Amino acid sequence: MAKRAGLEIKPKAACRWDLVSLGEVMLRLDPGAGRVATARSFQVWEGGGEYNVARALKRCFGLDTAIVTALADNPVGRLVQDLMCQGGVDQSHVRWVEYDGVGRSMRNGLNFLERGFGLRGALGCSDRGHTAVSQLKPGDVDWDALFGGEGARWFHTGGIFCGLSATTPQVAREAIEAARRHGTIVSYDVNYRESLWRAAGGMARAQAVNRELAARVDVLLGGTAALGIEANGDSGDVRRAIGRAAKEFPNLRVVATPLRTAGSATVTSWGALCYAGGTFLEARTREQLEVLDRVGSGDAFAAGLIYGLLADRGAQYGVDCGAALGALTMTTPGDSAMATLAEVEALMQGDSAGMAR
Repeated sequence: MAKRAGLEIKPKAACRWDLVSLGEVMLRLDPGAGRVATARSFQVWEGGGEYNVARALKRCFGLDTAIVTALADNPVGRLVQDLMCQGGVDQSHVRWVEYDGVGRSMRNGLNFLERGFGLRGALGCSDRGHTAVSQLKPGDVDWDALFGGEGARWFHTGGIFCGLSATTPQVAREAIEAARRHGTIVSYDVNYRESLWRAAGGMARAQAVNRELAARVDVLLGGTAALGIEANGDSGDVRRAIGRAAKEFPNLRVVATPLRTAGSATVTSWGALCYAGGTFLEARTREQLEVLDRVGSGDAFAAGLIYGLLADRGAQYGVDCGAALGALTMTTPGDSAMATLAEVEALMQGDSAGMAR
């Protein structure tokens, strides 16, 4: 068992999966350059915070990944399945739930999302109440068979999944505890979505859930505000907030977050900060980064960081890799990272955007 950044990571030979994610996979409807309220056509993608990490690790880095989720068995669910097939994430742990014909009891999640432009910010409209995955309960998944029988080196979930219903935080905790029993590294992205928590206790409830689960994981990703530890976005202040999180949760071995300041919907400053092994590591900041679609950039950062640790490349490589993949993900449409490892490493080494031919 290798020890990297204070993490004892199981060898691939002992595990079927490099990473398993737990989360919702939605159908994203994208009006392109237009607006949701006036659209006449949409492009569709699959997406979801936790799933995006598994997909990037598969498609960009070639790792073996799986998703634990649930879908209503209807044509929309089968469309999501077809899109996931292209992403390459294993679906053997997808639960298919009988559909009642109109979605009275459960349905599949939809996410209408416009990219924004200039002074008009990106805008999302979630339509994901009572979805199949939100109705998962403790005991629905045999986590010991997954982590103990099949074996996984890394398990990833986050605050988006936990915001879906009253039972999803319980499922996340059950999964985290099973993963830890079997020596699987656990990461948790505190991703806060106001729309998910608005009718369920708001930020205060999200912070309570996140703090309960943060005390049980190895790697914490995302902004610390969703833990009740505020930071104003300045690099020095973010360092102090991360240091406080590491002190409050001594179980954490790695704490990492993107550093971003949006000048407009289409221009941003982008970097990343990581605390690992008692040391702060920072990726170089890319100023005036032009953005096509910023959704999924944080998930891409998480995937790059996790890849660096799983591949035994070190935490500095991981934070640089995550920052580069996140930057490239903002140059393509949809939630998913579309870059190759060669493109990521070229950007890490400072290559320009000249034509490759």
